[in-house]
Amino acid sequence: MNNILFRNVRVFDGKNIQEGTLDVLMSQGKVERMAPSLDACEDVRIVEGEGRLLAPAFIDLHTHLRDPGQVHREDIFSGSRAAAAGGFGVVVAMPNTAPPVDTEAAVAYVLQKGASAGGARVLPAGCVSKERKGEEMAELGGMAKAGAVFFTDDGSPVKGVRLLMNALLYARDLGVRVMEHPQDTDLSRDFQVHEGRCSALSGMRGYPAAAEVIGITRGIALVRETGCPLHLTHVSTAQGLAEIRLAKAEGLPVSCDVTPHHLVFSEEDVLASHLTASFKVSPPLRSTEDVDALWKGLFDGTVDAIATDHAPWHLDDKDLPFMEASFGIASLECAFGAVFSAWHSRGCPGSLESLLALWTSGPGSLLPSSEEYRGMLREGSPAYCTLIDENRENTVDIAAWKSKAGVTPYQGRAFRGWPVCTVVGGTLVHDAL
Repeated sequence: MNNILFRNVRVFDGKNIQEGTLDVLMSQGKVERMAPSLDACEDVRIVEGEGRLLAPAFIDLHTHLRDPGQVHREDIFSGSRAAAAGGFGVVVAMPNTAPPVDTEAAVAYVLQKGASAGGARVLPAGCVSKERKGEEMAELGGMAKAGAVFFTDDGSPVKGVRLLMNALLYARDLGVRVMEHPQDTDLSRDFQVHEGRCSALSGMRGYPAAAEVIGITRGIALVRETGCPLHLTHVSTAQGLAEIRLAKAEGLPVSCDVTPHHLVFSEEDVLASHLTASFKVSPPLRSTEDVDALWKGLFDGTVDAIATDHAPWHLDDKDLPFMEASFGIASLECAFGAVFSAWHSRGCPGSLESLLALWTSGPGSLLPSSEEYRGMLREGSPAYCTLIDENRENTVDIAAWKSKAGVTPYQGRAFRGWPVCTVVGGTLVHDAL
């Protein structure tokens, strides 16, 4: 049954929360009608909203699905369904797999497998360079034609500056953005934690804020030179965000995202955990001052999207002493609740509408213009939505996750505000009412 009627819901359309409550009818993959009261036909599935918030399905610009090649950690099927459980209708799969997604055929593989996964849509990102070596440009044109929605060597920055500049020029003509992982790898070599209190008290090698700032300013300089759009991912420092804010004020086409874990945790959590490896991530969890700056950036127009950087690992990779464990935090199924709860604990800075836009229309605006769904919920728009119960409180239990992730620092934490239904292309793919 592909006809769905949400009754008595408050509607966030991607920009604003509409007045009062509405009924929303979805039919044939589209939002057919929105009105205060709608009659239900016999072939309509009715979802009683009871005043809950209906929003566009979330869009995650940055997730690791480990497929191809590392499917014991995650695969496109498990990741797609985990995303749907977290309220996501679209996820962009990073290409740092084994082998990397750096050809037209590899992009087609991710797209085709994602189409039958039964959860969120999976859109592929393609590598900037062949085999992610940073030496020779990958076939960007072929990958764009096959359906790549970003180009990135994520997991590391694009090694060659000339290569990155040329990729920006090619990508602009293809209508697909380059996503850069901003990091000076020399300054951050062999890091384990944030350079600050955490490195000083643990004795571990630190990743200084300057290493991220250098990566960000390199990218901004190339945007200034070429006029081409660039997206900077998982920004984690106050100084890095300040550079992006200045670039935007200059009118440069620079965008950025921040992650839930950099909004929810800090280096103090790493120390309080006695260096538990579940908190090990790249870039590392930063100072409390950095976290405060990221929250400010969410509501002053500097940050364009919240992206999970979902990085699932098998227990063998993560349940280890801190220095031996892999980098990454899994979060698809609890990301919204974690951030929503942190927003409440901070006294609800900014508006709920602004916060929701960072999960929906904000990231949607960064996808290629050819993408039909861009994080809006209006009559005639594609039928992608998530029903949010702002008052529901759940405790994270990774054993119940659809993801294959074996470890997360969110385990056992209680959060308020959970997606309870997700519709993707007119199909109800998650129902936890």
